Amino acid sequence: MKRIRGVISQVAGPTVVAGGMSGIRMNATARVGRDGLLGEVIKIEGDLATIQVYEDTAGISLGDEVLSTGKPLTVELGPGLLRGVFDGIQRPLEALREKNATFIERGVHSTPLNRSTLWRFEARVEKGERVGPGDIVGVVQETERIEHRIMVPAGVEGVVEEVREGSFRVDEHVVTLDNGTTVHMMQEWSVREPRGHDGKRKREKPFLTGQRVFDTLFPLAEGGVAIVPGGFGTGKTIVQHTLARYAHSDIIVYVGCGERGNEMAEVLQEFPRLTDPSSGLPLMERTVLIVNTSNMPVAAREASIYTGITIAEYYRDMGYTVALMADSTSRWAEAMREISSRLEELPGEEGFPPYLSTRLGSFYERAGGVTVTGKPERHGSISVISAVSPPGGDFSEPVTQASLRVAGVLWALDRDLAYSRHFPAVSWSKSYSLYTEGVGAWLTEHVSPEWTGIRERIMVILQKEGEVKDIARLVGVESLQDRDRVLLEVGEVIREVFLRQSIFNEYDVCATLEKQFLMMKCIVGFYDSATEALGRGVFLEKVLEDPVRTRLLNMQNIPGDEFASWAESLLAAIASAFAPEDEETG
Repeated sequence: MKRIRGVISQVAGPTVVAGGMSGIRMNATARVGRDGLLGEVIKIEGDLATIQVYEDTAGISLGDEVLSTGKPLTVELGPGLLRGVFDGIQRPLEALREKNATFIERGVHSTPLNRSTLWRFEARVEKGERVGPGDIVGVVQETERIEHRIMVPAGVEGVVEEVREGSFRVDEHVVTLDNGTTVHMMQEWSVREPRGHDGKRKREKPFLTGQRVFDTLFPLAEGGVAIVPGGFGTGKTIVQHTLARYAHSDIIVYVGCGERGNEMAEVLQEFPRLTDPSSGLPLMERTVLIVNTSNMPVAAREASIYTGITIAEYYRDMGYTVALMADSTSRWAEAMREISSRLEELPGEEGFPPYLSTRLGSFYERAGGVTVTGKPERHGSISVISAVSPPGGDFSEPVTQASLRVAGVLWALDRDLAYSRHFPAVSWSKSYSLYTEGVGAWLTEHVSPEWTGIRERIMVILQKEGEVKDIARLVGVESLQDRDRVLLEVGEVIREVFLRQSIFNEYDVCATLEKQFLMMKCIVGFYDSATEALGRGVFLEKVLEDPVRTRLLNMQNIPGDEFASWAESLLAAIASAFAPEDEETG
């Protein structure tokens, strides 16, 4: 792209209008003012270009120079991303901190990937071999757990003329083609352009989280989209942190978009100290953090989501399963609203730009499982879990509603559950999953043929319990029939033992699918046996005071590797406790 020089004619907050920019293209980046602040062209009228600046525009004056960079907003993709902490436009915060102590000064820049680090490159192609876009030419051991696969960039193909093995910097070439093109360990990609693939795959395999309310009641498919709306204090960030640690995913990209500084400070302090339960290695070994707090420039907040999803697509193209945590898209939408108002665009509902739904949709559609372009054949996926912060917990507001049109899963957080310390505070009456049927087939095949039937029984019990509780508020619990009393007791067990999990209990914080299934089977077994016993005339008190109920309430504290034998003994005890007297004596 041609580099164009102009001068500032107008400044309004983070937006700058520059004259003399004839020939500039939309979404091209430019350096603005004496400090060379990075900005992006978002509107063109004649030779006037409106630029959103990603840094504080204080001190900029009319007549200052604007110089286009000749390319759109891009990110650097290569070894060194993992364990990295970047801002919304991929500036490495640790490197900037070393330059500027506590505060980052305006106009300070640093390459996202360290140019001095040497990475050991091992070739996977030979001289004379023909390669094309997406082909893996070699690997680098980026962390102890993750092998970084060096791929041929899009638009590059030819016959391998030279392959170099050894230790190199990311900006050094490792492969030379017969047409003179070189392949480096690093490549760049425009953040607003989705990376290509050879086709999307069906969303059938579950995205496993270890959280029973998610995996069992409202499952997310690998490559799917889930939104987590909730008012202030309902635990959106805690849910994101828990999923980042326990989700069965190769790579985690965590985007803190417009969140409070103290929350992101906790993330930066805690994540390096956390251990990945699946490998025993530090969690940061498979994590990329994108940090853009509420006091950072609003334009960079709008870009942070695209930076995160582009990095996620890069690792997806290596053949990895990636989970993107976006916290939160409401702050992203607010940034769009502020920029739109500066441009004097026609406002939509609640002041958001009319294209809010389109932007949200284009972001969420970058999720999915794909067949990756290139050799060898491989499959990768991106699962997006997006927190939404509706003002006052009102789910009818535009961001939540626009997200619901695209997302396949709604994990609705409930204020009352959160304040009663029920974690995760997910409302089982408001939440839903569109992936239940497809994921259920996979769970039926890989966990148990009874999975779907047992899950449906749990959902029915919860629904009926809600109806009986409404009646009990009118007539009192003592006036209910014995069957309804048992239903209330079993409903409480589902809510307090199965759906509620404790992050302080090492045996309960993360549950395997086998444990989840056996817990459901024990609960349903108790309910069926107790109901049958009541039908034979057994007194309600005997049913509710039987020791098997106490054992049922203690399920959370049984280690996962012991749970199968423990559940077998409990089911036997339930059958024995409520068996007819002639069977007991026989």
